[in-house]
Amino acid sequence: MAGESKSRAGEVRLWRNARLATMAESSAGLGVVEHGAIAVRNGRILYGGPEADMPAALREGAEATDCEGRWITPGLIDCHTHLVHVGNRANEFEMRLAGATYEEVAKAGGGIVSSVKALRAASEDELVAQSLPRLDALIAEGVATVEIKSGYGLDLENEKKSLRAARRLGGERPVTVRTTFLGAHALPPEAKGDKDAFIDLVANEILPAVAAEGLADAVDGFCEGIAFWPEQISRVFDAAKAAGLPVKLHADQLSNLHGAELAARYGALSADHLEYADEAGAVAMAKAGTVATILPGAYYFIRETKKPPIALFRQHGVRMAVATDNNPGTSPLTSLLLTMNMAATLFGLTVDECLAGVTREAARALGLLGQTGTLEAGKSADLAIWDVERPAELVYRMGFNPLHARIWRGQ
Repeated sequence: MAGESKSRAGEVRLWRNARLATMAESSAGLGVVEHGAIAVRNGRILYGGPEADMPAALREGAEATDCEGRWITPGLIDCHTHLVHVGNRANEFEMRLAGATYEEVAKAGGGIVSSVKALRAASEDELVAQSLPRLDALIAEGVATVEIKSGYGLDLENEKKSLRAARRLGGERPVTVRTTFLGAHALPPEAKGDKDAFIDLVANEILPAVAAEGLADAVDGFCEGIAFWPEQISRVFDAAKAAGLPVKLHADQLSNLHGAELAARYGALSADHLEYADEAGAVAMAKAGTVATILPGAYYFIRETKKPPIALFRQHGVRMAVATDNNPGTSPLTSLLLTMNMAATLFGLTVDECLAGVTREAARALGLLGQTGTLEAGKSADLAIWDVERPAELVYRMGFNPLHARIWRGQ
């Protein structure tokens, strides 16, 4: 199936004799359809449901693929990554294993500043070349859409370079890339400790220039004591609103600065990490429709002990997405399948929550639910076809990839 030729424009393609996990909100659980079929034309789903109920007109002359009872889910979505970066920070990992503190690592030239230095020294072509293997690892597990943040440039030219490289990745591979401007990620060395002056630069100069060139689909910030305070992030979000860009937020990861409430106040697409979020934050997010993006890779890698308040999110109806947070310092993770297992084993998410978290809710966290994330008519024909007996295997296994075929926009 993976080697099939491309269909001609206007031609209907069928994937039949399949079991579907449609992930449709109107269905219970995974939206399971036994003996299902999906009809596609021009990269869009025409029909997804019981094969017996499919309109006869869709069968006539269609190119059909027998899925032999395999499961089909929507193509997976990694809705939070820092995929574009240079090199790695394995040396810091080794230092921490030997007992070095965060401060000691930073004094030795490590931490986020080391990633900034490396990215600034690299060309755009080098950024693309180093990022492609990470993207390929995600694609190999059925990922059809990936969000990529900037934030290792921290000046105008290097932030633009990072975002251009991310856009280019979407041209190099059959995958949908959404770019997020994360200028308010950390303080660069030349800022000399002046956070307010740097935030002014981000909000008044860098962000408007990035928006004017159409390089970003959203704006993010890191709201934390080691990064930026809520009032500083608010200035960035006001600039994003003026530029017509939606916002997202790294919130309440290491302490509770009420980042969840800040994100909700701005109608953020998502608030991410959230280990220290409280009930007021959960209530605010639910009212605003802000998705909680759960990032177990970072929790695991930095050996955090405070878990995000999953029970509160369930209680108040906060939608939950799950993502890798791929980055060189705190989550060098390029497996969304393993991420689901970690979300289940570390945080207690159910199989249904994990699968929704990397499909429907991940699409919601990117503002793309109208286009992808479920197997419904009108959506992009992004499919993942799996050699599994039941969907739980996608969450249960570790270090095993049961992907049979990946379809992106019908091809």
